[in-house]
Amino acid sequence: MAEQEQESTLTVALALAANLGIAIAKIIAALVTGSASLAAEAAHSVADTFNEVLLMVGLRRSGRPADRRHPLGYGKERYIWTLLVAVAIFGMGALFAFYQGVETLLGRPPGESDYTVGYIVLAVSFVLEAISWQQAVRQVRADARGEGLPFLAYIRRTDEPTSISVLLEDSAALTGLLLAFAGLGLHQLTGDALWDGVGSVLIGALLTAVALVLGRINLNLLIGSQADPRLVRDARARLGAAPEVEWVADIITVTFGADRVLLCARLDFRDSLTAGDVERACVRMARELRDAHEEIDEVFLAPVPRDDPELRARVIERYGRPAPPPEPS
Repeated sequence: MAEQEQESTLTVALALAANLGIAIAKIIAALVTGSASLAAEAAHSVADTFNEVLLMVGLRRSGRPADRRHPLGYGKERYIWTLLVAVAIFGMGALFAFYQGVETLLGRPPGESDYTVGYIVLAVSFVLEAISWQQAVRQVRADARGEGLPFLAYIRRTDEPTSISVLLEDSAALTGLLLAFAGLGLHQLTGDALWDGVGSVLIGALLTAVALVLGRINLNLLIGSQADPRLVRDARARLGAAPEVEWVADIITVTFGADRVLLCARLDFRDSLTAGDVERACVRMARELRDAHEEIDEVFLAPVPRDDPELRARVIERYGRPAPPPEPS
């Protein structure tokens, strides 16, 4: 977990350095060329630079230990800062790109541009963005291998959105540079600024899509998503195999930070056990679960009767199906 934190910090720091240099170069090129696509890309890079600062803040603040006011720690704060990244991508990048594009499409000024400056800046920006993108891909692939998941499945399931945010930002940046290059090139070939405006609008649409994807990922994490289904299945199997347990009535898992899981289970213990037996069994099973899965941070085990109608109704309400029938003693 510590190595993953260091790798995430390196990924964000590299993206921050790349985006800052790119943003400055694009602003200068946009002023020299008057290109709407380059102006949109400049706003895009400014937004990305601001976003990397937000991600760095999120990494630092979410790593604080638990305290009296926050007994489960500050892990979910990372999702707040990453959600702000999605808002910034749309508010600072997409809206400005739409504005530049629509203004160009409506006015279509014929002015001449210094295309060479624009092409040079786009080419250098592409190289720098590719370096940052490569680091993000390398980290996400390594994390996916560590979780034993395919690349795309890991992106859908991960509770660590920082590297995913950088990967999506850099992917959008590379695509946006190609759109800006196409808009500038078609403007030069045809002499019609329409193409420059179209490029800017397409960049705005691209950034909107990225913002929506990031927002969706972090919204699910903030609400509280279930842990990896493989962890849930293994935990259920381990609890059900315990000699003191007759039936696992219900099991709930919630992610509350990167690689941090809260597990709650309701268990029907054998009636022949004493209160002391149940207490010792709960302590042992909680320890075994944490040893088997380092991401399990807290475990709560509650004894329940197998035939409790209220519990059965709650399980049916949550999962939309009847609870598994209890096994005979």
